[in-house]
Amino acid sequence: MKELGVEQVYIDRMSGKNTNRPELKRMMNYVREGDVVIVESISRFARNTKDLLDLVEQLTAKQVEFISKKEAIDTTTPTGKFMLTIFGAVAELEREYTLQRQKEGIAIAKEKGVYKGRKPIEHPKFNEVVFLWKSGDITATEAMKRLDMKPSTFYRKVKKL
Repeated sequence: MKELGVEQVYIDRMSGKNTNRPELKRMMNYVREGDVVIVESISRFARNTKDLLDLVEQLTAKQVEFISKKEAIDTTTPTGKFMLTIFGAVAELEREYTLQRQKEGIAIAKEKGVYKGRKPIEHPKFNEVVFLWKSGDITATEAMKRLDMKPSTFYRKVKKL
């Protein structure tokens, strides 16, 4: 990126599966007219065509160019815009295949008894704290703090008692 004369670098360590990423938001807020956004690859920028096209549309509205190094796409040309759509669809297809294979793998592992899911949260003083809460000595909020549990987990576990 330095050899391209890039002033500002944003490194997103989160998956490109959605647009709710802090570094992406920072970059989108920072760019201004005349800037050029250069990404390593489209699949790292967005994993579905809709998000990709929305992000590029936001950049275009700010009069910002978009370039993908890996796919050699430049959105300043009609061909570049067309190729962007094609590559975006391919990235989305790859993501869907990955999720499908993951689900299949989990199903096979469950059949074999290897995959049991996430281990339940066990707190040694759970019953003691719930007793204090039910007797009115502490609030539910205090009970959750003591057990370091979110409300959904706390109430689900209380229901099972």
